[in-house]
Amino acid sequence: MIQQANTRSLPEARAAGLARRSSLKRFIWGGIGVIALAVVGTGSFFAAYPQRAPASLDRTIEDWTGQNPHPIKLLLPRDRPLSALAQLGEHIFNDPALSASGRQSCASCHSPDHSYGPPDGRSVELGGPTMTSEGIRTPPTLGYLYRQDPFGIGPTAAENDAPPPLDQLAQQAQGSAHVAKTAGGSAAAAAAALVPRGGLFWDGRSDTLMDQAGGPMTNPAEMANKNMYDVAAKLARAPYRDQFKPLFGAQILNNPAMLFVEAMSALSAYQIESPSFHRFSSKYDYWLEGKARFSPAEMRGLRLFNDPSKGNCAGCHLSQPSPDGLPPLFTDTEYEALGVPRNRTLQANRDPNFHDMGICGPLRTDMAKQTQYCGMFLTPTLRNTAKRGVYFHNGIYHTLKQVLEFYDYRDVQPGRIYPRDAHGKIVKYNDLPVRYQANIDTADQPFDRKIGDKPALTDAEMDDIIAFIGTLSDGYRPSHL
Repeated sequence: MIQQANTRSLPEARAAGLARRSSLKRFIWGGIGVIALAVVGTGSFFAAYPQRAPASLDRTIEDWTGQNPHPIKLLLPRDRPLSALAQLGEHIFNDPALSASGRQSCASCHSPDHSYGPPDGRSVELGGPTMTSEGIRTPPTLGYLYRQDPFGIGPTAAENDAPPPLDQLAQQAQGSAHVAKTAGGSAAAAAAALVPRGGLFWDGRSDTLMDQAGGPMTNPAEMANKNMYDVAAKLARAPYRDQFKPLFGAQILNNPAMLFVEAMSALSAYQIESPSFHRFSSKYDYWLEGKARFSPAEMRGLRLFNDPSKGNCAGCHLSQPSPDGLPPLFTDTEYEALGVPRNRTLQANRDPNFHDMGICGPLRTDMAKQTQYCGMFLTPTLRNTAKRGVYFHNGIYHTLKQVLEFYDYRDVQPGRIYPRDAHGKIVKYNDLPVRYQANIDTADQPFDRKIGDKPALTDAEMDDIIAFIGTLSDGYRPSHL
């Protein structure tokens, strides 16, 4: 009887075991489900509120959502109606009658439709009395200059101190073979190394927008007036001439020197007050504030742009907001000699003895003897540069891909960048006399490499950086995240 009872209990034991295993599976899968829901819920929460996520998840959030994990509030210029002085400046800026040809205004070379940069893909613009004269440099953008400091060398003077004379500062740097700028170094380090900074034009020869505005008026290759009195005579006949009187008095039109000066002050006011010169409406600005998402290519490009071992672009084109929330201008406003190849299409370069050496001439004359700065040009902003269509001071390149290839191949494959002489030898740094070539940067990434080394960037990585630079163009319209 006992054996029979045990035999009958075997199926029941098996059933009980199956039930226990089934319950365990349900428990395990239930636990996995709870964990998965928690992960998804947490992920969804951090995706909606990335600023609340721990720093360890920053890269994951960027990859997953394309968002800035730490959005900030940018301190932007106030959008106000233009003053009467700035409205007058707008008239002057767009008036071609102020040129010797009657066909060229400030806006002709600094087109509002092209972010106040060149209107076309020409290496340099034409001007002069017959609009056939060619300059030696491509027009720099007039955008984002409202925070530009005056030209200086060395430490910034204290608020109540007069800055030392430039020639005195430059003499201090002459003990070195060349002035060494370090990409990504602090402003204090650059000052201690007597690296030039600030100023306007490619060579920093003007300190203020008011002074800068007067230069093209009398440049023979630009608006080509003989002197300020020619400009004043045209202003006194302009349709908007009566707008000067409420601002400067009824006799202003009879005082040519003062009329010219006040007209330049009006141009300066227009460039400072008009938000069109500094919109800060790029996708990157919205991304910084958490109002836009980057594509995977744009996100990869941002990282490569900032990476000191890859693009190292942010070493000179600063990409981070200031501690008080001022949006980045994508320039350190310092000067550097890059060794850009000679643009043989320029009329001036048909003379083999002519060289544009930036700070030490020919357009700037006060620093001509400071040869440690020969070949140095101002680092421009990269805002709106994707729309520009012409690059570097001599307009040698016309695409961003060409620009990045210059940085990538200059030292590892110079034959792709520079021409060869009659004997087949590569003529490196062919737009700067040999005696000044020690000024050229060979220390910073990617210029610290040698022939045969692996380039810093792959072709795909260059494309990603270009995708990121495209996010610096104004006029982005964000959609709801």
